[in-house]
Amino acid sequence: MKGFFSKLMPLDDALEKVDNFQKIMDIEKIDIKDAHNRVLAENIYSFHNSPPFNKSAMDGYAVLAEDTFGASNNNHKHLKLIDFIGAGDFSEKTIKSGEAIRIATGAPIPKGANAVLMEEYTSHEGNDLDIHSQVSPKDNISPLGEDLKKGDKILDSNTFIRSQELGLIASAGFKEIKVYKKPKVKLIVTGNELVEPSPTLDKAKIINSNKYTISSLIQSTGATVEVEHAHDNFEEVKSILIENSKEFDVIITTGGTAISKGDVVVDAVEESGELLFHGVSIRPGKPVGSGIINDTIVFTLSGQPVAAMAQFDIFARKYLIQMQGLNFDFNIVERESLLKIPSNLGRTDFIRTYADEKYAKHILNRGSGIIRSMVEANSYIIIDENNEGIEKGDLVNLVFFNSMIWDKY
Repeated sequence: MKGFFSKLMPLDDALEKVDNFQKIMDIEKIDIKDAHNRVLAENIYSFHNSPPFNKSAMDGYAVLAEDTFGASNNNHKHLKLIDFIGAGDFSEKTIKSGEAIRIATGAPIPKGANAVLMEEYTSHEGNDLDIHSQVSPKDNISPLGEDLKKGDKILDSNTFIRSQELGLIASAGFKEIKVYKKPKVKLIVTGNELVEPSPTLDKAKIINSNKYTISSLIQSTGATVEVEHAHDNFEEVKSILIENSKEFDVIITTGGTAISKGDVVVDAVEESGELLFHGVSIRPGKPVGSGIINDTIVFTLSGQPVAAMAQFDIFARKYLIQMQGLNFDFNIVERESLLKIPSNLGRTDFIRTYADEKYAKHILNRGSGIIRSMVEANSYIIIDENNEGIEKGDLVNLVFFNSMIWDKY
């Protein structure tokens, strides 16, 4: 088999090979109702001032501030009500000294007024307004262009669109915007032994958990995913790889990467295109590989569920996020290790860990197939290849799982 690896590649060298093939998605124009959690592919310049007029920031009364000076609970003053302005309406009247107009939040400030007195500091009977507090000029008024000014650049290209950015884009007058397309990913789960979840299992069969874990990880990068199950058959896997490399932006496989009978994926990648690497000095997940078929990158992950998840986080996650115009690096923080952790020189370890604001305690039962260990963990401790291990009480580098997901940008 051509896919055998005899020498493990250092992690940095493998990552560099992937980086050298980094692609960026094409651009599409979409309605802003579909733009949440997408990435801008254009600078946004405001069509409007926002607010487009001086508006009331409170329910109350538009007044001349000078008419309120000296008003207090012990010194009430009286103004004449001459109109009412609801939200979405305006008044043609001009306020003169001694007059007031009742006004709703968001309504335009009428001519002559320079402040809004909040309703709770007033009472009225008919057109007589009794006030017992004073305001200064500009109080409770949101001035024209306070949030956005017409023509100003308000967002840069390559900005992740959260709810707040979406509101700003809408306020600027945009109905449609340009964004990077979502990568289309084909997930090919290989294995003769794999079956769908069921309360009963036949002998020698294993539930296909990778279908669910890896597809959800793909979606956590903002990409879309289509899943296919393939048997451990070289020609079948090769045919599926070649066919899907013409339709999808990225292919991810699970299974068929180790040195064992029936593991055919790496050979099929090498036979169909170019194998970038197979075997990286990491734990868990050293059988990971990557290649190129018809100018489409392929990530070959382990069939072991935990190893596959770690391999995805180390290699595929960054690639998929950066395809959409964002930069990605692990958000490394430091914690104090509560336990000693052995390691080997020349290997980078990603240790499943539970950490809080101060301490980190690695999960002791951490075989590559023990999914429960990932459930009990919330982070990886990363032990560099130049480090022989961690002593109890050492500060360790750590990345939280939830810091890597798409909607954290």
